[in-house]
Order: sequence, then C-alpha cells, then structure tokens
Amino acid sequence: MLKHFVRSPRPLVAASFVFILMLTSLSATARAQTAPPNYDAERLRAIALVNNGKFDEALPLFEKLAIANPTDSQVIYGLGVATLVTSQKIKDDEARRQARLRARATLLRARELGVLDQNLENAISSILPDGGERGVSKNKEANRFMREATAPFQQQNYDEAAKLYERAARLDPTLYEAALYTGNSFYAKKDWDKAGEWFARAIAIDADRETAHRYWGDALMLQGKQEEARAKFFDAIIAEPYSQLAWKGLIQWANRNAVKLAHPRIQPPNSTRGEGNNTTLTLDPGSLNSMDGSNHWLMYDLTRVAWTRGEFLKQYPSERTYRHSLREEAAALRMVAEAASKDVKSGKIKVLNPMLADLVRLNDAGLLEAYVLLGRADAGIMRDYADYRVSNRDKLKRYLTEHVASGKN
Repeated sequence: MLKHFVRSPRPLVAASFVFILMLTSLSATARAQTAPPNYDAERLRAIALVNNGKFDEALPLFEKLAIANPTDSQVIYGLGVATLVTSQKIKDDEARRQARLRARATLLRARELGVLDQNLENAISSILPDGGERGVSKNKEANRFMREATAPFQQQNYDEAAKLYERAARLDPTLYEAALYTGNSFYAKKDWDKAGEWFARAIAIDADRETAHRYWGDALMLQGKQEEARAKFFDAIIAEPYSQLAWKGLIQWANRNAVKLAHPRIQPPNSTRGEGNNTTLTLDPGSLNSMDGSNHWLMYDLTRVAWTRGEFLKQYPSERTYRHSLREEAAALRMVAEAASKDVKSGKIKVLNPMLADLVRLNDAGLLEAYVLLGRADAGIMRDYADYRVSNRDKLKRYLTEHVASGKN
C-alpha cells in the first residue's frame, strides 16, 4: 500500500552556497597589478564568512574585493550570493527588488567569468528578470490570502485552505504557488479531479517547474493510474532534471511497479587530459588492437582535445571561457558510435563491446543528446539543457521511456 503523504504547502527553502574555490588561481603578477597586498588574506576571510553563513559581514568585504579585482570570478560569485541573501532582510519592496536586480547582474557576470556551479544556476533562476521573487505576487491581497491559508492547511482544515488559496489564485492568475497550493489542498482531501485541475493550471503558468507535475503524478498513482502517473513524473524530470526532488516521483513509481531505473552504462576509458595547448593523452596500448570496437574510444579523446584547443570558442563565440558542453560531449560520443557502427556493417567487428552497442543504439535512435543531458551532465553541460529542451521534449521523454524506465537495463 502506497502511503498518502500530505505535503506542506510552503516547503522550507534554505540557501546553501558552499564555495569550493580556486584560491591559487591568480598568479602573483596578476595580483600585483589588480589588487592590494592583503588581497588573498581578505579573500580567504570573505569566503570563510560566507561558508559560515555570515552574509552581512561578508558583503562589504566582497564589495571591496570586487572593486580591487573585478575579474576574480569567485569573488564576483561571492558578491552576488551575499547580495541576494542579505536582500531578504530589506523591508522596503522597491529597495529589495533593486538589491535582487544587482544580485542577478552580479551572478550573471560570475557565469560569464567561467563559474560552473549548479548553486549559481539555482540562485540566478530564483530571481525574476525584473528582480521579483518567486512565489510572491505583485497583488498584495493575493499575498494576504496566501499567508492566511497556511494556518488552516497545517491544522488539516483543507476546505478552508483550498478556499483561501483559490482566492489568491483568482486575484493573481499568474501566481504559480497559488494554483499549486490550491491543488495540494484538494490533494490532501483526496479530491483527485479538483487537484488535477489546479495542478494543470500551475503547469500552464510554468511548465518548467517540476512540483506541479510531480504532485499530479502522486495523485494519479494513488488512483492506480500508473501509466498516466509515469508520464507526469517524466514531465517533472524534463522540467528540472538536475533537482533531486524531480526524480523522487519516478523513483517511488518504479518501486511500486517493480521497475528498475537505470541509465545506459557508458563510460569512456580513463585518459589524462589537460586543457588548452598543454593537452596530453594517456592511452592503453592494448585497446588499439581490440576486436570489440574499444579502439574507437580514441576518437572520443581526440575530439575533446580539439574542443579544448579552440573548437569550443568557434561553436560558442559569445562565451569567453572554455567549458565542457553538450555539443562537445555529443560530438565526441558520436564519433565513436559512427566508427563502431561502420565496422559492424562492414563485417570487421562481429560483436561490439556492450557499452559501445548501447552507444550505437542511442545514436541511431537520435537520443544521444538526451542521454548526455539526463545521464552524464556536469555543470558545463547543464547550461545547455534549457536551449535543447525547447525543441526536443519528445526526445527527452523517449529517452526516459525507452532507456531509463524500460525495466531492461
């Protein structure tokens, strides 16, 4: 029996920005030209303050460091985070909005300077382009009803909670949380049809947030509608694939239906790879004479070398700093897949290595990019997800259906 969880309408969100910084990234010459002699010591102190949650103390220090060296990506990152967190204490609405706008601009600058960190991406996405806050309406009456609904929901008076949340939703039809929490109140009452109606409204407001998809999937699963539930859980993952919560529903569904979830097991052999003009490779000589296609992994390494040596800047002319990207990873894997497939078709190889066989199948099905984004993304690749999703939701869903939740892995 699947337990029926009643969810809080206001999950607690804690900002967690722990900086694992490149403290020696600036050369002595660069420091002498751009920063005072005590720059490194002050930088360390600012980082320690942030990692200990002392954002108020860290902010003025980061401001001074950013003036001294405006190209230090980690200092700019720290400044953006400190500005964002301290803005929460500003009572005046306009002043708080302006502070959040400054935080957003600073965080975007940190990204331009080469910071690859999912916390950074989460912080940027938490600030609306106009400096607004997610979950807060410009309609003060809507906000009042949202606040008033919390107590009855926690007291399990779901009828009253639903009425108040619905009033907020009527006052501000663009407020995702109002539609979501109205649906959640009906979910708590086990009024599945009404819950689904309101979850659909939340999704219409923003399909790229996972919560309403997942909540709707929960409701469908509790009704025994397993296929429909799985589709909603897929939608949750496609909305926010790098959130652990987005995968929670599908994991519960798989446990209930005795389905094993797994990505294809594809791992290029280890090699030593630097970046830029100092790139080197360490290869296993035995792999060059393999009879199962493993020799083609050399193409993966050579392709990635080309990207670190200049191909990235050609493909992404608006970016100043190299990062591992979707195009690079897909191009490198595709080179291997196509070479291996050619050898099979010519009869040169009778049986492919299982990893290569999976790779060929993904490439032939047009799902290589979907696999990279959902199955092997790092911080650099994650940045390409939103652009890919615009025209490829069907491929992302096919990948989840045919490879992750097929039960065949």
